[in-house]
Amino acid sequence: MQNNVLILDFGSQYTQLIARRVRELNIYCEIHPYNNLPENVSDFKAVILSGSPFSVRGEDAPHPDLSAIRGNKPLLAVCYGAQYLAHFSGGEVAPSNTREYGRANLSFVQKGEQFFENITKGSQVWMSHSDTIKKLPTGAVRLASTEDVENAAYRIENEQTYAIQFHPEVYHSTDGKQLLENFLIKIADVQPDWTPDSFVDATVAELKEKIGNDKVVLGLSGGVDSTVAAVLLHKAIGENLHCIFVNNGLLRKNEFSAVLKQYEGMGLNVKGVDASARFLDALAGESDPEGKRKIIGKIFIEVFDDESHKIEDAKWLGQGTIYPDVIESISVNGPSATIKSHHNVGGLPDFMKLKVVEPLRMLFKDEVRRVGASMELDPELLGRHPFPGPGLAIRILGDITPEKVAILQEVDAIFINGLKENGLYNKVWQAGAILLPVQSVGVMGDERTYENCVALRAVESTDGMTADWVNLPYEFLQKTSNAIINKVKGVNRVVYDISSKPPATIEWE
Repeated sequence: MQNNVLILDFGSQYTQLIARRVRELNIYCEIHPYNNLPENVSDFKAVILSGSPFSVRGEDAPHPDLSAIRGNKPLLAVCYGAQYLAHFSGGEVAPSNTREYGRANLSFVQKGEQFFENITKGSQVWMSHSDTIKKLPTGAVRLASTEDVENAAYRIENEQTYAIQFHPEVYHSTDGKQLLENFLIKIADVQPDWTPDSFVDATVAELKEKIGNDKVVLGLSGGVDSTVAAVLLHKAIGENLHCIFVNNGLLRKNEFSAVLKQYEGMGLNVKGVDASARFLDALAGESDPEGKRKIIGKIFIEVFDDESHKIEDAKWLGQGTIYPDVIESISVNGPSATIKSHHNVGGLPDFMKLKVVEPLRMLFKDEVRRVGASMELDPELLGRHPFPGPGLAIRILGDITPEKVAILQEVDAIFINGLKENGLYNKVWQAGAILLPVQSVGVMGDERTYENCVALRAVESTDGMTADWVNLPYEFLQKTSNAIINKVKGVNRVVYDISSKPPATIEWE
């Protein structure tokens, strides 16, 4: 029996957090929509039901078929899952009389229960629901309460079925990790054997078997994901991996040559292709953000297709797709409307007759970095900030011109180099500069100027799903602003973006 955990997604904003917490226990898990169960449920050793924005009493509420799971597998039902089990198994769910959202504390914990081992009365939990369980389902035993929620946790007798009304995956549930450990390791007997080293060994063996002696073409971006994917593939197939690094003219200052030099020492078979003029020509006059993305994606595929045809008998396309992209594309409500057109999920145009191989498709961003570290990749490379696929095109609001790109490259270089020189780079998850379609009045010397405004953006995050702006030191911002205005011709005003995600996004376009 594999030590895998199945998470059934009912559309909760916290579902990915459940997966992250489980992975932190060195346990492998997968998220599947409740309405699209995997064929091999028997391969999973335990199952977790997520929360949901729906009410179990609603006509459109998710109604999963749990017949193959309940009573056969250890089952943990979270929030909506707990209400679902109650509502359809002899209990009662009704609208809450009081607001049950935010922090709460356990006022009662049943003694001697393995599920609550090392968790005591008073432990803080996070509630997020508008319904409450008025009556427990048939055969249920109450395990915990808060002052406002009598049935905060229960189990079903003669089954390994547990249910909780709160969210253990959320940071504010202080013993949430302990609760998941109690359920998965102590009750479900899942072994915590999923580590970066074990992932590398298993993935390399799988790639060898899958690809054999075929050739693989991979588009490198210089970022963490594509680089780690390339190293894994190289470990498996060696010289049969052909990497292509395309300069779309929208990279950071000197990035094309710097990244190629960095790859030289890694033993990868990399070809650099400078197609900057082709991209910039195609983008001329386009101001719409999605229009820019589509043009860049189209030209990239054309350039990549041209280059891949020069590699005789290439059968596979390697991609650095990671798990958040996969989850978005198979969401409960169908592919997410928010997924951007430059994401790789969804395959290739019909004219590219290549099969796709995605060695990282089940990893979160921080896991990709840990896998890279286990393969002894350069820490500087692994610590690189994420950079958008369309590059500076979506950091130049409005149309793209070579002059605007040159201005933003200079601004960006001052900002990023400043973060590195002041020991701030590794404290930031992502940073960049945005050239605004705004000109403002300024004074330089005795002359009145009417030049561009740039916005600086720095955020801290784990995986980009949520992000907070970074409180950079005033002295640093002052010094950076002065350097940009003094050294970059065409800029006379610098602002700092203090918006968090949500409601703002990390990028402006």
